[in-house]
Amino acid sequence: MSSADAATSQQHFAALIQEQLQRVERMKQDTEWMDYATLNPIIIGVIGGDGIGPFIAAESQRVLEFMLKDEVASGKVEIRVIEGLTIENRAAVGKAIPDDVLEEIKKCHVTLKGPTTTPRKGDPWPNVESANVAMRKELELFANVRPVKVPSEGLDWMFFRENTEGAYALGSNGVNVSDDLAIDFTVTTTPGSERLIRLAFEYAAKNNIPKVTLVTKANVVKTTDGKFLDIGYRIAKEYPNIECDDWYIDIMTAKLIDPKRRTQFRVMALPNLYGDILTDEAAEFQGGVGTAGSANIGKRFAMFEAIHGSAPRMVDEGRAQYADPASMIRAAGMLVRHIGFENRADKMEKALDICGQLEKKVVLTGRDNGATGKDYADYIMATIQNPELEAKWHGFQK
Repeated sequence: MSSADAATSQQHFAALIQEQLQRVERMKQDTEWMDYATLNPIIIGVIGGDGIGPFIAAESQRVLEFMLKDEVASGKVEIRVIEGLTIENRAAVGKAIPDDVLEEIKKCHVTLKGPTTTPRKGDPWPNVESANVAMRKELELFANVRPVKVPSEGLDWMFFRENTEGAYALGSNGVNVSDDLAIDFTVTTTPGSERLIRLAFEYAAKNNIPKVTLVTKANVVKTTDGKFLDIGYRIAKEYPNIECDDWYIDIMTAKLIDPKRRTQFRVMALPNLYGDILTDEAAEFQGGVGTAGSANIGKRFAMFEAIHGSAPRMVDEGRAQYADPASMIRAAGMLVRHIGFENRADKMEKALDICGQLEKKVVLTGRDNGATGKDYADYIMATIQNPELEAKWHGFQK
């Protein structure tokens, strides 16, 4: 390796450090949370994305409008469809989020988003950044919140995954120092970790959950994971009625499938990469990533989405109408809760549990030998209206 290679790499690293220090200062100034009760109207954007996204987004929008029909009719809630976040459009302008689309997104207080395609090697698309990663950065959506519930197994997990730091924050800013050496970077900041971990403890306190679990690899990744863990235990002292423990990510993936241990976990706070891995594993208990929704929470904006991919093959084969909308409808339920309609969100979640795990009267196969996404959305709305909803769901508890 030449001295010029080393010097170039050092300059690159210095620029990254300066950028992150500036980001820390911006976070310190960002103290105010959005109060949805004061908004009139609350503006909800629906983003179809690409692949099967527009198909499941349309069904999710129907359920969302059904749940908020009085507020939409009165003008308290406005639902806008945002076009243009497709891989074709993103590739054409060479941006993860086209400027005009981002402008429309920022006019909304919350968004419900379908899956988007992230190009990878071998794809016909240019290597534009993930739209999800870009949106999290642009809107400072620092907390990826993912629930997983399987009442019949006694599982009720809520994951708080840090969304803007960790191994993903500088994923496109690594450096090839030489032909023989490549280096990537991971980032942990005090304000970034504090706001994520505090959100997890606040959720536990609000819902009378007695324990929060921190997940790291601080025994090996001592500096960044060590900072996250230290901050977690410091914040835990402010919540004396909540137990705090910690697990390393490798053993945590094992204990999540341990029948003797897994029901003891409730709320988990994790850095970005570990949260991505663990929540996909957790979703398998509920029926797979196609059943799991997630929230991306910031102090000013919030985005709710399906956690699975865009499944372009289903579109190519003419099967998109058979795509399962459950993940995005579950995300819509999280959105409804976030803007203040908790009772209606409870009904949506219980109906999804009944339809997907208990009754299974409408079965999706992804093909024409199963139900369409429209059939499934209709089934969920009918279940929400069923006066026996609560009794059915409570009979499902372990």
